[in-house]
Amino acid sequence: MNPNDPQRQEPEHPHADDHDHSGSALSEMDLRVRALESLLVEKGYVDPHALDALIETYEHTVGPRNGARVIAKAWRDPAYRKWLLEDATAAIASLGYTGRQGEHMVVLENTATVHNMVVCTLCSCYPWPVLGLPPVWYKSAPYRSRAVIDPRGVLKEFGFEQPADVEFRVWDSTSEVRYLVLPMQPPGTAGLSEEALADLVTRDSMIGTGLPKTPESVRESP
Repeated sequence: MNPNDPQRQEPEHPHADDHDHSGSALSEMDLRVRALESLLVEKGYVDPHALDALIETYEHTVGPRNGARVIAKAWRDPAYRKWLLEDATAAIASLGYTGRQGEHMVVLENTATVHNMVVCTLCSCYPWPVLGLPPVWYKSAPYRSRAVIDPRGVLKEFGFEQPADVEFRVWDSTSEVRYLVLPMQPPGTAGLSEEALADLVTRDSMIGTGLPKTPESVRESP
């Protein structure tokens, strides 16, 4: 995403009162965390490279892997899929994924005619228990504004396009509700185990800015 994009506008979407209405400004808690991190690094108690590696692991592996297991189970188990779409909070909690950032979850099902995409226009509300830490681009002002105004254009920047007849639905997270996208299951994967299916689920596919992997792409990866 280009932070200097001339198309950038601020969408008028209502949010909960405890959102940060200053856009990308850091909250008081973020400032305290950064100050503490700087102090620990300065005193030699924390290796900044090790900290970066830990954050990278949690953002891309630990958290999203939880969500991938939820999606894989829904692909394999029709009863769980139905439960997930009716009461996502309880269905996800049944797998042990709970926490303050996922107290009330709603799962959005992508189909051949509907594509769902998640954004938080006024800050960066994000379902940590199933997706880990939010990526930098999710918190950026360009994504937060343009995802609502031009979702097709944003997806094109992420590397894929949807047919013109596919309906786009952009969902604005709040402090009360977190969203998780249930992507379409890749063709030719009906016989795979839940573990194998989870390997196909990407973080971006659960936000709606990407697609699941194919078995071929997994086999070809080093």
